[in-house]
Amino acid sequence: MDLSAVAVQVLAGLTYGMLLFMISVGLSVIFGLMGIVNLAHGVFFVLGAYVAFSVLGAGANFLVALVVAMLAMAVLGLFIERILLFRSYGDELGQVLLTFGLAFIIADIIKMIWGNRLQSLPTPALIDFSVSLGAVTFPAYRLVVVLVGCLLAVLLWYLESRTRIGAIIRAGVDDRQMVAALGINVTLVFAGVFAFGAALAGLGGVLGGPVLGMYPDMGFEILVLSLIVVVLGGLGTWKGAFVGGILVGMVEIFGQAYFPSLSLVIVFLLMAGVLLIRPSGLFGRSPAA
Repeated sequence: MDLSAVAVQVLAGLTYGMLLFMISVGLSVIFGLMGIVNLAHGVFFVLGAYVAFSVLGAGANFLVALVVAMLAMAVLGLFIERILLFRSYGDELGQVLLTFGLAFIIADIIKMIWGNRLQSLPTPALIDFSVSLGAVTFPAYRLVVVLVGCLLAVLLWYLESRTRIGAIIRAGVDDRQMVAALGINVTLVFAGVFAFGAALAGLGGVLGGPVLGMYPDMGFEILVLSLIVVVLGGLGTWKGAFVGGILVGMVEIFGQAYFPSLSLVIVFLLMAGVLLIRPSGLFGRSPAA
């Protein structure tokens, strides 16, 4: 076995896993805190990339495009939660149908504005080079994506364990009624979490643009893998999204390299195997906990 080829696949799997983590962590916390399966979450990923594409086309640099795309997705997420989803709390079927319909509407809007062909974001010139890691040469940009994912995990750890808002979110996952009884504005917390999750999906979309490319229906494919990550890692936890994203990214990349016709099947088998051992996911709490 060519160890250098395996090393490249490992780094590629880490890159893909971090992109899945960025989109899945918001989906996981939203699901765990608010009980909403947001099937429109995948289009935040794609729409963020297209917004950055337009900002770059207007002459801005990559960092500005990244910030604008994240803010745009946060505003869109806030609008969807406050104007649409807020009215359907407690109606799970209604939420699924609403968000699924929104996903198709936004995908069609993307087609109307940007077209239906495959496009990609340019790699930032500052990091558009390759790095030699022993016998392996790997694009520096992808290593930066891995670094950003790790920094995001550290940030989420700090927010969860060292800040008041983290304590409120953890408490809200366990007992939202008790949080509200303490005088905390749960509505504001829900809206903020939803907007933050949408912004993280936009972050993943922009960083993934130079690696994965982008097309209008890509959000549906990303959503399937993201849901697998959420179920695999456990609801309401960034740790589960982080570990689940890496596992799914690795399995997907190695599957495409060595078993291309079975890569998605292997991902589902991984999820099924974990759920047989831990029905609540790797870091999820059992109903009795």
